[in-house]
Amino acid sequence: MVDLLLGLQWGDEGKGKIVDVLTKDYDIIARFQGGPNAGHTLEFDGIKHVLHTIPSGIFHKNAINIVGNGVVIDPVIFKKELDNLDKFNIDILSKLFISRKAHLILPTHRLLDAASETAKGKAKIGSTLKGIGPTYMDKTGRNGMRVGDLEFDTWKKKYRTLADKHEAMIGFYNVDIQYDLAELEAEFYEGVETLKKLRFIDSEEFIFKAQDEGKKILAEGAQGSLLDIDFGTYPFVTSSNTTAAGACTGLGVAPNKIGRVLGIFKAYTTRVGSGPFPTELFDKDGETMGRVGNEFGATTGRPRRCGWLDLVALKYAVQINGVTELMMMKADVLSGFKTLKVCTAYKYKGEEIQHLPYNIESENVTPVYTEMKGWAKDLTQLTKAADLPPALNDYIAFLEKELNVPIKIVSVGPDRVQTIHR
Repeated sequence: MVDLLLGLQWGDEGKGKIVDVLTKDYDIIARFQGGPNAGHTLEFDGIKHVLHTIPSGIFHKNAINIVGNGVVIDPVIFKKELDNLDKFNIDILSKLFISRKAHLILPTHRLLDAASETAKGKAKIGSTLKGIGPTYMDKTGRNGMRVGDLEFDTWKKKYRTLADKHEAMIGFYNVDIQYDLAELEAEFYEGVETLKKLRFIDSEEFIFKAQDEGKKILAEGAQGSLLDIDFGTYPFVTSSNTTAAGACTGLGVAPNKIGRVLGIFKAYTTRVGSGPFPTELFDKDGETMGRVGNEFGATTGRPRRCGWLDLVALKYAVQINGVTELMMMKADVLSGFKTLKVCTAYKYKGEEIQHLPYNIESENVTPVYTEMKGWAKDLTQLTKAADLPPALNDYIAFLEKELNVPIKIVSVGPDRVQTIHR
């Protein structure tokens, strides 16, 4: 069976830390979608490290890490990621495998991304400008370049054709984008040479065999369920399927081979970039969450917007993913709030509803809150569930009852040891 680990909000839930905590129980960690727009932060032994494309199991001695077919890879960023791992003395060649069917992000994809976002002006969607969208557009438009193409002598010709097409498209946007393609290409070719040193695999066959041999596999998602191209807050979404279904298509895993579905959420809600956010706070409470929670995007460095926990959206994510157990992150950030609020319904077009409607823009949706007692205790030094303050236990019990799924892990700090198993 393949277990799934998914973010249930707008990303940044703390997936990297949890994969890192769980990896010791798995033989294979596989990323199934997204690209370097992801930032998975891991903290251990006084070290803080951010991964973008490489799965979060890379720091564990025995785990094999796979970048699946649903992922898009930027060779330039990938090379930097590998260079940053040098100091850890990891045997990358035996631990990191790349699917031949994964698509490549070209320098011109990044330029197209920038041109498109600039042309939108105020209507921009808040892209990370990593070329993710244009790469997935080429994938669905059947023009894309894949990792497996690099094993053939014709890859440079294929690259040139696609890059020339992109340059023509950049012209259509009629915006002033300055770039030196020769310089970008030199970096790209260098990245490709590094990529070619790694082992390319037919990942669906590799994973099928591993399942046959009884190996334990964890599929790691990037971004969050509310950014899913189909089920997220469209058009303010990413370009891939971030939900459980994406693991089937992004790795070639049959639906009946999915085991546990581990859903990760923060004890409150955050969002990076543009898009609707019903429980967003613009007051002292929101400022406190952002400051205490150190809410800055791991990829972009942008400050995250903060708000109370949105149970309507969370319930929706639990349903579409078939979540079997939950993990609540950043409980420690809520310490010190006298009163906590949880959004349990929306007022939508004059009626009260408890499901996520088609449009959650602020002019259509007003959150309905349930208030709860807060706790003052510093949680960061706690090591066992018995030590959690009563008000936090009440908060957890309330969420479990509403979501009808057990909360198995409560995170009380960024380090892998600051994790309470319930």
